[in-house]
Amino acid sequence: MEWQAPAVVLGTRPFGESGLLVSLLTEAHGRHAGLAKGGSSRAQAPVWQGGNLVEARWVGRLADQLGAISAEMVHPAAALAMEDPLALALLSAACALAETALPERQAHPRVFHGLVSLLARLPGGARALIPDYVRWEALLLEEIGYGMDLTACALTGVAEDLAWVSPRTGRAVAAAAGEPWRDRLLPLPAFLLAEDRAGANDPSGPADWLAGMRLTGHFLGRDAYGNQNKALPNGRMMLLDRIAGLAADSVRGIDA
Repeated sequence: MEWQAPAVVLGTRPFGESGLLVSLLTEAHGRHAGLAKGGSSRAQAPVWQGGNLVEARWVGRLADQLGAISAEMVHPAAALAMEDPLALALLSAACALAETALPERQAHPRVFHGLVSLLARLPGGARALIPDYVRWEALLLEEIGYGMDLTACALTGVAEDLAWVSPRTGRAVAAAAGEPWRDRLLPLPAFLLAEDRAGANDPSGPADWLAGMRLTGHFLGRDAYGNQNKALPNGRMMLLDRIAGLAADSVRGIDA
């Protein structure tokens, strides 16, 4: 058995003296692991940095075996993000979520293509990508069965002026209808609405990004990870802290 495909390196663990257990995300094979013999060598180590886009080849005697994996670099996202703390945090968070939230060997092509799009655009600046990153988290939730329903108000059925999300059901709530319970609801930033909704394409800022991260983080923590008795990965928490810092700077009038 063997396959060859573009893949995103999600993470690695040492194996033996010089090998690496590599976790990849592919379009057709989902999250897939393999053993890279000599993967920690000076020649190979740069290829296996988390976030890199590679052309991977997996070979195994049986389909359910660990198998051997090799790769050639396509896009060195890890190296390109190294000088930008926010870009590195975004890269680390995305890889950590894909590695720990997605089921093994189940194809999620939309998650894969969304991640590749983020990686390709990261050198242009991480701040501009934060809304797309939060949308990618919402997509990941949807793909693994915990998606939010942001199409209409859960209380009135109207599709306009959606401003909140129920932390219990994941359904949207309109601003006026949710006002009496606003302290119990999660703010819904407009950039998470469908593109044809009013305000969805308006410019967003750090406060909106932080609200989006807290919103997706609630359902990731409660459902995707809580149901497995796991905590959200550290990489994701570090990105949340950086965005919280951007929001605080914005309130103080500091342009980071």
